[in-house]
Amino acid sequence: MGTWDLLKGLTGKTDYDFEPRIAQQLINESAACRSRIRSGNYITNQGFELLNGLRVLASDEEVHKFLNQYSMEQYRDLQQNLIKMRKINGHFKGEVIAIDPHRIVSHSKRIMPKKKKLPRASAEKMLQSYFLLDAQTKQPISFNIGSSGINLLAPTLQAMETAKVVSNNAIILADKEHYNKRFFGQMSTLTKHSLLVPAQENTKIKKTQKKLKYKECWTGYAVAEDVYYFAGSKQNYRLIVQREGLREDNYQYKSFLTTSDKLPEELMAEYYPERWTIESFFKNEGALGFDSASTLNLNVKFGKMNMALLAQAALYQFRQKLPAPFNSWDAEHLADSMFRGIDGDIRVKGDTIVVTCYNVPKQYNLHNNYSNLPQRLASEGIDPRIKWLYNFKLDFRFK
Repeated sequence: MGTWDLLKGLTGKTDYDFEPRIAQQLINESAACRSRIRSGNYITNQGFELLNGLRVLASDEEVHKFLNQYSMEQYRDLQQNLIKMRKINGHFKGEVIAIDPHRIVSHSKRIMPKKKKLPRASAEKMLQSYFLLDAQTKQPISFNIGSSGINLLAPTLQAMETAKVVSNNAIILADKEHYNKRFFGQMSTLTKHSLLVPAQENTKIKKTQKKLKYKECWTGYAVAEDVYYFAGSKQNYRLIVQREGLREDNYQYKSFLTTSDKLPEELMAEYYPERWTIESFFKNEGALGFDSASTLNLNVKFGKMNMALLAQAALYQFRQKLPAPFNSWDAEHLADSMFRGIDGDIRVKGDTIVVTCYNVPKQYNLHNNYSNLPQRLASEGIDPRIKWLYNFKLDFRFK
């Protein structure tokens, strides 16, 4: 994907400098679902530092200093360039995008407002993040972060700017927290995207739900729509209401606000269920670095999470080479079984680093994709020399 060039672009350094290799270490730590590999001597002894073209592993202090060199804007530029790379590689369809204000438990020692991750959970320190996901390919597009005290509108709109790189007219599936007059107004003004957002069950909507004329789509399910105005606004939107139940005494209603011109039944049955792909993403990929935060130095955390985003993109491509069911393993399972679960040794033969892997299950199909790697890459028109490994080639043996 050109990851190495992205890291050199961020750091302004060359193939032979130290800084891009620290970033590479963070990416590989993320792929291994470990935030502190530096404390695991057994991995150092197995040559993890060599994977990044380093003689030793960078310490926690060196990593913090490295991440702290760059601003939020510089990391955002890195993210934009990654989006462009992924779009070229076909990782996005861009027709349906899910957004989510994902709260991450923070272990910062700073005094912070505490919030609840779930209604019945205890209030904890939180890092607020705002994720965009291509709901069709289930791949993250971008994210933004902020302290727990900030209003979600500005960071969400800032993250939405990146969606323009992927598509100009997607359907945006949002959370109930985005049921907001200003959000709808600014999205309508600034983008051509269509919004579909669950409406808050206020008195006005509850009265409207019961008086509408419903179209039955199938037994026990019907939809209706009406024109809706936010209080104090002249801008109107479509209110879509779905009704479930067989008898009037047990009807259940759920309302949505939308700027889309698609049929109500199409929006409810085909599009909105895709909203839950973003929850699956956090469940399956959270261990890469999207599920905990130890600092409120926002640029440091933002930088580290962007390294996790690079790792996730690489894992997506890696999964394309795995047969079922291994290609559907979550990130932690993949790391346990493959990246940290395969024994091996490393040696140099001429201009090639040879990694011999032992007892690898044939069902993984790794030998068919990674044996004779230099020749495979050359046949595809790719230079087999690995820049961060000082132009050595890389090959694998499976024994």
